[in-house]
Amino acid sequence: MTLPSSPASPVAASVPGAPSAYHPDDPQGHHPAGLVRRYTPAASATGPLPSPFAPGTPHATHHGSHHGSHHGTHHGAPLRPAVPLFLPVVDLDTGGAIAVQVVPEDPGGVAGGVGGVADTVNGVLAAAREETALPLVLPISATVVAAGSAGTAPLHEALRMCNRRPREVILMIEGDLAAVGRTALLSGIDGLRAVGYLVAFGELGTAPLPLDLLADAAPYVIALSGDLVARGARDPRRGALVESLVRLARGAGAHVLAPGVREETQLAAVRGWGIRLAQGPLLAPLDWRPSHGHNRVHVPLPVPEAEAVPAAPGLTGPGGYGLGPRVQEFLLPAVTLPAGSTAEEVVGVLSAEPSITSVVLVDEYQRPQGSVDRSRFLLFMAGAYGHALHAKKPASRLADPPKIVAKTTPAIAAMQVAGRDNTRAYDDLVVVDEVGRCMGVVRISDLLRHVAEIQAAR
Repeated sequence: MTLPSSPASPVAASVPGAPSAYHPDDPQGHHPAGLVRRYTPAASATGPLPSPFAPGTPHATHHGSHHGSHHGTHHGAPLRPAVPLFLPVVDLDTGGAIAVQVVPEDPGGVAGGVGGVADTVNGVLAAAREETALPLVLPISATVVAAGSAGTAPLHEALRMCNRRPREVILMIEGDLAAVGRTALLSGIDGLRAVGYLVAFGELGTAPLPLDLLADAAPYVIALSGDLVARGARDPRRGALVESLVRLARGAGAHVLAPGVREETQLAAVRGWGIRLAQGPLLAPLDWRPSHGHNRVHVPLPVPEAEAVPAAPGLTGPGGYGLGPRVQEFLLPAVTLPAGSTAEEVVGVLSAEPSITSVVLVDEYQRPQGSVDRSRFLLFMAGAYGHALHAKKPASRLADPPKIVAKTTPAIAAMQVAGRDNTRAYDDLVVVDEVGRCMGVVRISDLLRHVAEIQAAR
């Protein structure tokens, strides 16, 4: 995933002609250092973003139980200004926040434009205000996707101004997918994927989502219904439904996300179902912000095995034998920079996000050209005259050849690739698709943990 080239505000430097109202003494006082504006649809949705975004005025809004928050009014008086929610996507194995879902302040309302792309654009701007370098999960209407590239032009422009790349964005398709023409929807998804966006579906289990569409669309992430996660921990029938949906998603090659985790019993159930990615108040408070700098959250330890929900058959690998599951099951978003980036730009990215273990240098087609290991790179730059000698020169001079594996490579085979160079045995593996584009990275520690679990299960 491409990140801003320096730890300084990517917005202030990338929004041309920003009005003078956006200074530290902004009277609204919500985000003194960044954009304090919301995008409202212009007369033509296909043109560039209008130069004056409508100022984000405080208004009351109500987020349903799926988002786990309530901003309302009392006798017509707003309780507090409506602001977007930032929900970290947590890796339960490491406790790291690997992405941020931005829930709009006025989802589907008048300000967002029903069926429009305004919520998606506002999510980009909200993330820019927070200066987060983590990948983003943003909502987008199925009707916008089906309409093709014309409807998503404002999103492309917003990303350009905020110095973000499509590869850093997971678009969560929302709305009644059954009511949208399938051919047009799949064509729109192919167009988004060709640009570089990752695609996701949400509310699996309760949304009007034809299951065979998952096979046709091949989403990157599938989010379960929050209600299903909440009730499945105690209702065996719904628990069985979740197990079948997880198996279906894994078979379609998608990551599974469990939202709305509030209790430790639910977390135990999520672990038992074999789900690795989760969200919810148990993991991060509702006022969590990327700008707080807490990229790791508290993940409660698993409950004793006797109390845990039994794992669904077939989810932990091929019965403890063979070469294990494909590396795609362990895939994490990659942090990418253009191959011509300077060493100083790499230092900025690594300094901004302590959880980043590597940076992949890619060409214009997202094909990996080099791999920068965090520890070795920073140690080299911190040495005598390291920064003075290399800061302004291409980072590729200090990069190593990437350890590339195909997304279909089994776990054991991937570990063999990692072990070919003893000096780099613990470097992240770079996973590529059929045409050699970077899909993400796999950490060797995840593969080692999985192999140890297989050995222990024998």
